[in-house]
Amino acid sequence: MLTYYVIYRDDAKVRPAGIFVMDPVTEAAILWNHRQGAWTYDPSLVVRFLDDYRNLDRYENVDRSTVEGLVQEITGGASLPDDDSIMSMLQKGIQLAE
Repeated sequence: MLTYYVIYRDDAKVRPAGIFVMDPVTEAAILWNHRQGAWTYDPSLVVRFLDDYRNLDRYENVDRSTVEGLVQEITGGASLPDDDSIMSMLQKGIQLAE
């Protein structure tokens, strides 16, 4: 089961700034990479961010439908991949990291 996170620039949570999608079993994760304009595999960054106590007020664990409602605003037009595509990205990332 995938978990979805909406990331905010500060604890006011006024405007969403990013999205993380993680498989909590494997800790594999993708995020929307603003610099590359694409979904990228980067579990170390995601885990580091989520585990940092200073960020506890800067993200929300949400359901997929919430992310789908925000993804266009965050990505500038790119859509959220379907769950099968996300799982495929996570598996490829795991394989490349081995």
